[in-house]
Amino acid sequence: MVLAAGLGTRLRPLTNDRPKALVEVAGRTLLEITLARLRAFGVREVIVNVHHFADLVIAYLKAHENFGMRIEVSREDLLLDTGGGLKKVGWFFLEDSASADEPFLLHNVDVISTVDFMKMVQAHKANQALATLAVRKRESSRQLLFDEQLQLCGRRAGRDKEPEIARPAPRLEPLAFSGIHIISPRLFPLMKEEGIFSIIDSYLRLAASGEKIAAFRADQYYWRDLGKPADLQQAAQDLEQKVVLQ
Repeated sequence: MVLAAGLGTRLRPLTNDRPKALVEVAGRTLLEITLARLRAFGVREVIVNVHHFADLVIAYLKAHENFGMRIEVSREDLLLDTGGGLKKVGWFFLEDSASADEPFLLHNVDVISTVDFMKMVQAHKANQALATLAVRKRESSRQLLFDEQLQLCGRRAGRDKEPEIARPAPRLEPLAFSGIHIISPRLFPLMKEEGIFSIIDSYLRLAASGEKIAAFRADQYYWRDLGKPADLQQAAQDLEQKVVLQ
């Protein structure tokens, strides 16, 4: 699933007349870059959630013949956040009983990276995790907290805020989430939250109940969040210099 429903407020004025997914970096839209990365790892079926300028995304996919993939669209009349957006499309991952146990990838449209998705899947399966999150040691006002076994234990939502601990541990390491998840479909019946909610809320509740929400250290890979115009400019330079897989 590609999360592409956000308003892209930090990218204004670029998002005044288009959704964040159709903002371009070096002549390519963020959505195209994300889909190309997924396709390179063998992904052939994708669902994209849309809200802001939804019809433009739908028309764009149609004009490009879905980039040779099966692409479904989940239209959100009301923004559901990451958890609500994923829960709404549970049917997509459960419709084929033969692959109902296979993990799937959840990817923010405004993230580009060279993270090896296959290594993430391998780590996810080896850990028998419910979800595996790509994380990095970097400055961020929002940090997830992991124990020495790289299991999710809590979060810190702001630099001056007290941490929220779901599962106590002697030593907690703060790591920044990179917007890429590998998830087992058995998450869906465990998502008790309703309406608008962050998937991190679900992860913390489930970690507290003993479910394994694991970290995948992605420090060695290129990664950039494209939330602001300056980030787009730097990413365009990186693409031109072949720093990023194309």
